[in-house]
Amino acid sequence: MEEKQHIGQLFDRIAPTYDGLNHGLSLSIDRLWRRKTVTSMMPCKHVLDVAIGTADLAIEMLRQGKAEQVTGIDLSDQMMAIGKEKSEKRKANITFVHGNAQQMPFEDCSFDAVTCAFGCRNFQNLDEGLREMYRVLQPGGQVTILEFSYPSNRLLRALYDLYFTHMLPAIGRIVSKDKTAYTYLNKSVKSFCWGEAFAAHLRDAGFTDAQFKPLTGGIATIYTAVKR
Repeated sequence: MEEKQHIGQLFDRIAPTYDGLNHGLSLSIDRLWRRKTVTSMMPCKHVLDVAIGTADLAIEMLRQGKAEQVTGIDLSDQMMAIGKEKSEKRKANITFVHGNAQQMPFEDCSFDAVTCAFGCRNFQNLDEGLREMYRVLQPGGQVTILEFSYPSNRLLRALYDLYFTHMLPAIGRIVSKDKTAYTYLNKSVKSFCWGEAFAAHLRDAGFTDAQFKPLTGGIATIYTAVKR
């Protein structure tokens, strides 16, 4: 997908309106998804949050006491700038690093846990990104991923398609003033793998105990796996 080559620039453009649109368009269900994602994590000291964006997941980890320190990596400086402002207000122990998830500037086995919320489908190469997560994770550490998926219920899927194909891109264009970003969101979700197919990618990357839990009828899914 062509937009993936410029994903950092895309998110830089919509950064000022990103949080408001996400919470508004999801009726704040995305906040609940993040809380449940963090609840599924094992407590640890140092977490790497891949595609940290505006730091909502990282802040929730610290709020729930699931991490003592979070390092976040992202391609979008503007998204991280907003995350820094939020973390400074909360005096949250978060470090922000500009970088590519497929070539992370960290040593092997550097982190006790790795997380990623709504970032994996933006990787230029999913398997490379997952292998990098595996590389920087300590043995025994858990990877926890929150990602959009596709509902299995026919009625819910029809409503989902209507919303994501027509309503969300239109509202996104009006509010963010960007003609492509929310069209990309729709296309990226539909073309991405989910459920058992995504769990298979985790296993191919070397992880074990890959599990997944659909949320809100399958609109989003939490994936967990372990590095043995």
